[in-house]
Amino acid sequence: MIGKRVLVVDDEKLIVKGLRFSLEQENMKVDCAYDGEEAVEMVRNNQYDIILLDVMLPKFTGFEVCQLIREFSKVPVIMLTAKGDDMDKILGLEYGADDYITKPFNILEVKARIKAILRRVDPYKNEEEVPKVIESGDLRLDCEGKRAYIEGKEIGLTAKEFEVLELLMKNPNKVYSRENLLKLVWGTDYPGDVRTVDVHIRRLREKIEASPSEPRYVHTKWGVGYYFFNA
Repeated sequence: MIGKRVLVVDDEKLIVKGLRFSLEQENMKVDCAYDGEEAVEMVRNNQYDIILLDVMLPKFTGFEVCQLIREFSKVPVIMLTAKGDDMDKILGLEYGADDYITKPFNILEVKARIKAILRRVDPYKNEEEVPKVIESGDLRLDCEGKRAYIEGKEIGLTAKEFEVLELLMKNPNKVYSRENLLKLVWGTDYPGDVRTVDVHIRRLREKIEASPSEPRYVHTKWGVGYYFFNA
């Protein structure tokens, strides 16, 4: 995590202070914002490697901030949610977050989640023979630039949405169970459940499919899992 730049967004100054201190011990560069409006402006004007974003914020909620950020940036976002509030977790994923951590949290868990996401931002950078571009029908995936296109027009995918699509496209017609996708994309130490996968698949279909209810690319094999159909 050395040299990585993180934005911490929370209106509780003691939490921000604690996170900043701990992350700086890992030699990360830490910026702080205390309301949603300030957070969006900081992301517009700076480049961050990851964002820690609280749900309950003044001016804009964390959900609104995440949604606004996704209009112009794919930076990984970890939402900080109230303990046991499953709806906050699901909404966070719906609005484009990549992960979530419940409060009160252990700083070691926060660091582990950040490290896991940063490792997976470019998971194939050391593999020379992995194709840089994958195409199927009107869909084009730039694996190196982490961008996706439909009919030549770029579509905005979150980091996790891209990873799911990349994995499926690199292994066409191979069916992955929800549990397997969760392990491969989110990691074996991820405490979330398979609903995380369902949310991301649904959002992915909404972005790449002309008719999400009758998908051309990402299909469901009922009772088994998901697969990419390479026409």
